[in-house]
Amino acid sequence: QVQLRESGGDSVQAGGSLRISCTTSGDTYRDMGWFRQAPGKRREGVAAIDDDGKTAYVESVKGRFTISQDNAKNTMYLQMNSLTPEDTAMYVCAASRRFFPVEYFRSLMSTVQNWGDFGARGQGTQVTVSS
Repeated sequence: QVQLRESGGDSVQAGGSLRISCTTSGDTYRDMGWFRQAPGKRREGVAAIDDDGKTAYVESVKGRFTISQDNAKNTMYLQMNSLTPEDTAMYVCAASRRFFPVEYFRSLMSTVQNWGDFGARGQGTQVTVSS
């Protein structure tokens, strides 16, 4: 069973940068990613990466966010630059034991209710961007 733990969330000013991390333990995964949830907003799949290193991003973060992974450390990262107040949310990492095309997995993260069917999710780390 995959277990995920996020870290690195913080409060930053608009225009700043932040890197959040997700450490995994347990089973191996095929796809991993980040989704975010803000009060009053729909859950949004932000970025995803597959086990070949292919990546996918939601349009609003392209050019600002970079997802990466360090397999030796069992850790996935999300580097976030040029942050805006609209990026304020709880950021949650998720992983799948099944393979999905990476853009499909990014989108799928917006809707999955029961991660236990094929993967796992973490508890989240809060990112707050002030203007």
